[in-house]
Amino acid sequence: MEKLIPMKTSEYWLSWFDRTLAVISDYAINVIASILVIFLAHFISAQIKKFYKKHLHQDASNQVHNINSVIAFTLRILCLLIGYFIAIHLLGLQGVLTQILASAGVIGIVVGFATKETIGNFFSGMLVNILVPFKVNDWVNINGQYGCVEKIGTFVTTVLTEDGQRVHIPNQLIYSQNVINYSSLGKRVAVVSTGVSYGDDLQKVKAVALDEIGKLSGLLLDEENQPHFFFTEIGASTYNFELRVWVEFIDHDQYLECIHQMIMAIKKRFEQEDISIAYNVTTLDFGVKGGVNLYDNPIQIKQLN
Repeated sequence: MEKLIPMKTSEYWLSWFDRTLAVISDYAINVIASILVIFLAHFISAQIKKFYKKHLHQDASNQVHNINSVIAFTLRILCLLIGYFIAIHLLGLQGVLTQILASAGVIGIVVGFATKETIGNFFSGMLVNILVPFKVNDWVNINGQYGCVEKIGTFVTTVLTEDGQRVHIPNQLIYSQNVINYSSLGKRVAVVSTGVSYGDDLQKVKAVALDEIGKLSGLLLDEENQPHFFFTEIGASTYNFELRVWVEFIDHDQYLECIHQMIMAIKKRFEQEDISIAYNVTTLDFGVKGGVNLYDNPIQIKQLN
């Protein structure tokens, strides 16, 4: 029978110390390596941000810039995630990570329901930056809000309305509502509507109106953008017409100025051509049987004593 030789106390503690030191040395190396990996991930992420700002961040209204912004943000997040996953693997915490991810899955479902609007706005903001239905300084109508785009944010788009109010529109509404971009073509139809009296020559009215607007600046009168004149209605005392003209569109004030100039010019020219811009006329009939005007059947006022 093999005889056990008792280990001396000093030898036992020396052996324990050696084993502990070996474990600590191995773990310390892993800890240092993990710290270096995390530091490297943050360094690469910072370099991506620096490169983006220096070389790609040029014009906030440029579609290429918007796409670069999303790509740079995605690369930074991926670098950080990869770095932290490698660090966790080096520390031997895969089991802890699995438990965390399992718990995060349950929590994520709850949080997802609570923040679905915010998440929807975030992804809608990314789509706005990639697809670019409009850009900063464009005049748009979003969800009934008409104004100039001031900022396209991650979650909301800021629009300055024509009456000077700043409106923050959730990005999710951009893809669930109709969006009208008045600046995309660089031009817009200006409409002037009014009426002339029954006694005016309609052919002359049309010819005079088209001739007069042809003298104005700021209007697009080439073959592609011909003005259109239509009589649209026989009113109670007028022939109503609509004049539709393409104008250069820079902003809303410039657009209104074009309409203003058209109205002023047409009114002045109609006066020169003896064309009446008519107004509604109301006839008061005081006859008992009808058909008798005020002159034939005057109103008599009696004073009672």
